[in-house]
Amino acid sequence: MSKAPKTRSRTASRVAAVQALFQSEQAGDSPETVIDQFIRHRLGEPPSGAGFEDGRIPDAEVPLFSRIVRATIRQQETIDAMLAQALPADWPINRLDPVLRALLRAGGAELAMADGPPARVVINEYLDVARGFFTGPEAGLANAVLDRLARLLRPDDFARAERSGG
Repeated sequence: MSKAPKTRSRTASRVAAVQALFQSEQAGDSPETVIDQFIRHRLGEPPSGAGFEDGRIPDAEVPLFSRIVRATIRQQETIDAMLAQALPADWPINRLDPVLRALLRAGGAELAMADGPPARVVINEYLDVARGFFTGPEAGLANAVLDRLARLLRPDDFARAERSGG
């Protein structure tokens, strides 16, 4: 019996952050409560070797996961205002699927991190996460919205790429 290939740990951290943000919103739990629950019960290798199919995210990096969740909750009002501007006028943030809303908030929080990865990396990572959760047009919407946020929050990332022909 072969073991499944190892997932990308940073992507796994983002998947866990989206799930934790969803849980926090749905259950009304504080971010610290959800972070603690995830660290104790959902992240890391369990003794039984369970994986994603059992609700575990074995390869997630706890520091990145925690940082994304805390930053998203701390800046949620600001992020939601930016999302409202980036979304189509007839599509208010509360109309979004709650998982997609959590994903966009997490992506927005990461884009707002001055010391975070390049904007295109953040967009691509959350596009991969969106494709893991959705099979319809949600990934395209996530891509478009995060691109708009990135151009607002990280204009230098795009100016450099355009100057270098990227």
